[in-house]
Amino acid sequence: MRFATTIIIGAGQSGLAMSKHLTARSIDHVVLERGEVANSWRTERWDSLRLLTPNWQSRLPGYAYAGDDPDGYMTMPDVVGFLERYAELSLAPVVTGTRVTRARQQDGGYELATSQGIWRCRTLVIASGACNLASIPSLEAGLPRKVTSLTPLQYRRPDLLPDGGVMIVGASASGVQLAREIQATGRRVVLSVGEHVRMPRTYRGRDIQWWMDAIGAMDVRYDVVEDIERARRLPSLQLIGTPERVTVDLNGLRKTGVELVGRLVGLRDGKAQFSGSLANFCALADLKMNRLLASIEDWVNANGLTDRLPAPQRYEPTDIGHETRLSLDLIAAGIRTVIWSTGYRPDYSWLDVPVLDRKGRIRHDGGVVPVPGMYVMGLPFMRRRKSSFIDGAGDDAADLADHLSQHLARVVGNRAEISPVRGEIAVSAP
Repeated sequence: MRFATTIIIGAGQSGLAMSKHLTARSIDHVVLERGEVANSWRTERWDSLRLLTPNWQSRLPGYAYAGDDPDGYMTMPDVVGFLERYAELSLAPVVTGTRVTRARQQDGGYELATSQGIWRCRTLVIASGACNLASIPSLEAGLPRKVTSLTPLQYRRPDLLPDGGVMIVGASASGVQLAREIQATGRRVVLSVGEHVRMPRTYRGRDIQWWMDAIGAMDVRYDVVEDIERARRLPSLQLIGTPERVTVDLNGLRKTGVELVGRLVGLRDGKAQFSGSLANFCALADLKMNRLLASIEDWVNANGLTDRLPAPQRYEPTDIGHETRLSLDLIAAGIRTVIWSTGYRPDYSWLDVPVLDRKGRIRHDGGVVPVPGMYVMGLPFMRRRKSSFIDGAGDDAADLADHLSQHLARVVGNRAEISPVRGEIAVSAP
């Protein structure tokens, strides 16, 4: 059995950022990683995927992108290299090839069963990611046997798909990117559209992420949002990272030949049924985009930058055509693959602590889990709107590391000695 004051599960950006802040506070810890550093970026992304955020926005505590293409977008190998270098430079105590199979409360702390033996700790940080599992609706059971069912976690590139057409369910970031890539190979692509967030890649000569950063949208805190649960469930932005800084939206996809249909509401005997609310979803997405652009204009005017920037763009409303189909016989239409771009969820099947809600989501208040000494990192809008981005890991980790340090000082009692000079916390093993 081995012991650390704090165990961090996961060596992605969130786990490494937390490690950096615990090191700065002289808190003994270890980072347990099921694979290698940046494992999800290595193994669970399709070949052509790039970050949705520009390179300059890849920032972690004491480390940032320093290449010659700040306005570009990292490929997955780039992201892996970026995080590997950060782990090395920050001297993160990562133990690779160590999968956690069970975590439970034990003697005022936590006991973890892993593929490499038992670990114990006083505080536990879960940084295992928000996208471990694809969320597939129960409708999948109605797919004909001849139709292959995939998720974005399984998809790699178009030439590996079965011959024939593809229906993509979901039109957020993953869905629109896959529709664009697959349609470009000449296949028939049907895109089932529900709630989505339309967004231009650039506006007035700047990346949209630059604008959201400048106006403070990415730093909005969870405790000032009226309906934080709603905010945390919002779909990802319809963005794509390309060298050309291309905007991808439903208008552009439709012009290239992608067929737009409404939200999938039924699948029986090989026949898909779609909602008639496509126009409403699109109108709402247009409205929200224009509200954001209006808030950007307010910021530009308030800062006297109107004449120093290119003229503001205007975007046509989403055009879905005169009539969209409400049903589709998949086999007759030549659809041989369905890709469920319907979101992701964390995997807490190993967590044997009563902190999950009825949907299997971990309960927390800004990353502080309602059991002593447990924290979670990297979830959507966890403490700030940017929490699930690389750029958001550092600020969240700083907040939670402070809370964790105070927790140790408070509960360890006579087994902790806090140096008045350096603030070190030395904790004896139980």
